[in-house]
Amino acid sequence: MTIQSLTGPAARDLVDTLAEIRIRVFQEWPYLYAGNRAYERRYLATYFDCTDALVLVARDGDTVVGASTALPLTAAETDMQRPFQQAGHHLDDWLYFGESVVLPAYRGKGLGVGFFAERESHAMALGLGHCTFCAVERPADHPARPAHYLGNERFWQNRGYRRLPLQCSYAWPDIGESQTTDKTMRFWGRRLPPD
Repeated sequence: MTIQSLTGPAARDLVDTLAEIRIRVFQEWPYLYAGNRAYERRYLATYFDCTDALVLVARDGDTVVGASTALPLTAAETDMQRPFQQAGHHLDDWLYFGESVVLPAYRGKGLGVGFFAERESHAMALGLGHCTFCAVERPADHPARPAHYLGNERFWQNRGYRRLPLQCSYAWPDIGESQTTDKTMRFWGRRLPPD
């Protein structure tokens, strides 16, 4: 397996491939995302339009099996910026991680670690001192929660990330529902070591 590192504009030709893998992975718990190609194209354009964005593409031979994105928080959607501004943080010191998605058969093989390392290196190359991402928070008693589900919290903590007292709302339709509903998204972050 290999991880290809692209600037945002250089990844534009992969829009349909990236959209498809995002839709497939985010159908799973805890996102339960009923995605569609039109929305994905609009979402991914934020990264393709940013020259300082990073798009990582994991391949098994020629087959894309995972992807990850990042861009400066100053270029992220307003909903992602607002909690940091309200808390008094300077946006121009943060790299925002978008998704990391890996097909089930390729999980546990080091791609997640590689994605984090590459994005942190990108942050340092841009002179940014902090990294952040957000993850959906679902109720513990949600009826769709798998009985033996283990989240990613320990993995994130082992990478040096901590839950931040910051959150936002993001809306999408859950699988099996026709209405789009707001979901609580909790931010995690870390300060990067100086060079």
